Amino acid sequence: MDEDLHQRLKSLARKQGRTVSDLVREAVARVYVPVGVDERLETMRAVEGIWRDHKEVGDTHEHVRRMRADTHRTKPCR
Repeated sequence: MDEDLHQRLKSLARKQGRTVSDLVREAVARVYVPVGVDERLETMRAVEGIWRDHKEVGDTHEHVRRMRADTHRTKPCR
């Protein structure tokens, strides 16, 4: 690795709060070990519905309504 590339990686790592080694590992994994469409679909199917039977989650539609209501601004009183 030449000095210019190393300095650029050091700068990027500092900005992202990561190590140069971590950036290199990620780049190598992206280029040489790409995740195929089949693997992505398999992962999504494995994760799908993972919380479906958990009773502590409750009704998701009601939960979303409550969350949205918390973010709506109330009209000022006149």
